[in-house]
Amino acid sequence: MNFQLNYARSESPDPVQAVAEFASQIDREGINTVIFFCSPDYDLDILGRELKNVFTCPCIGCTSSGQIGTEGFQHSGLLGLGLGGNFRTHSFMIHPLVNYTALVADIAESIRLDCEARPNLQRFGLLLVDGLSMAEERLAANLYQQIGNIPFIGGSAGDDLRFERTHVYDGNGRFISDAAVFAVIETDSPIATFKVQHFEAGEVELVITEADPEKRLILEINGEPAAQAYAEALGLTVHELTPTVFSRNPLLLSFGDEPYVRSILKWNEDLSLTCYCAIEEGLIVAIGKAKDPVQTFKQAFDKVRETIPEPAVIIGFDCILRRLQFEQEGLERQIGSIMEQNRVVGFSTYGEQYNGLHVNQTFTGVAIGGRDIV
Repeated sequence: MNFQLNYARSESPDPVQAVAEFASQIDREGINTVIFFCSPDYDLDILGRELKNVFTCPCIGCTSSGQIGTEGFQHSGLLGLGLGGNFRTHSFMIHPLVNYTALVADIAESIRLDCEARPNLQRFGLLLVDGLSMAEERLAANLYQQIGNIPFIGGSAGDDLRFERTHVYDGNGRFISDAAVFAVIETDSPIATFKVQHFEAGEVELVITEADPEKRLILEINGEPAAQAYAEALGLTVHELTPTVFSRNPLLLSFGDEPYVRSILKWNEDLSLTCYCAIEEGLIVAIGKAKDPVQTFKQAFDKVRETIPEPAVIIGFDCILRRLQFEQEGLERQIGSIMEQNRVVGFSTYGEQYNGLHVNQTFTGVAIGGRDIV
């Protein structure tokens, strides 16, 4: 098994220097794919130009709200991986996102043909999406339906909580919005995809009686104005609903035995609720009950190691709402240490993808077995 994986990072705020430092840590002769995540503070025109000039292989990346590397959380700079040896990547741009249906059909056909030609390989997908596009739900669901049995994870690009503009790299020197990149990575190394969140369904259940999924709005819950019904379920008034309340009491959907988090962004003057994810009318949701985030995280990685005993790397996407909670509760160092021990490389996102679903306040990842990361 010819396995090659290089980790690289730079804290330089200068885009030319950052790419030079990043590239110096990667064996450019041996790799065939670069995966990276970067601060939105860079001059992205220059950063894109330098990436194109330095790397001849496919480059997959996006802007973030902080990165995750071999030293835990990183608040600035550029970091990522070079993959070579037994890794082979097929990368597809989806732009503009309004055209995703036809593009996904073409992507699915290309992947189908490749799977038929090399049926014995392991495959997983990475989906990076403009984090302000509000298109993740439809795109993830459509991809998962059409590509069949290939698991995928992903993250929505960030911009350090400015909520102004987020970007994915187009692979040809430009950072663009209203776009997504979907990459299918083949390998003969063992892989395992997983997700973890530190919430479980509480006893309070609510029925979404009116919603506008396209705008990610909940208009009514249990036949009442949504914000009012949600506040009453918590024993609060609407005016006591704050970002902290929302982050500690998210909505949970259950599919089978699996919970999926739907976080609330804010309440509006008409007493509707704006969410980070779409919620369909008629669904039954529970108000989430928090578990110990540190223990939950440790247990999730212990379970992954039952399948991949010594991961060479875990590519991970971690919701920015989780990171904010960790900072507020003084847990950032502990969580970062767990990531460091488990060789997580990724970024803080505006939402996460797990197979056909878009979720919030969740960590999604893929563990790859093989030789140690360098």
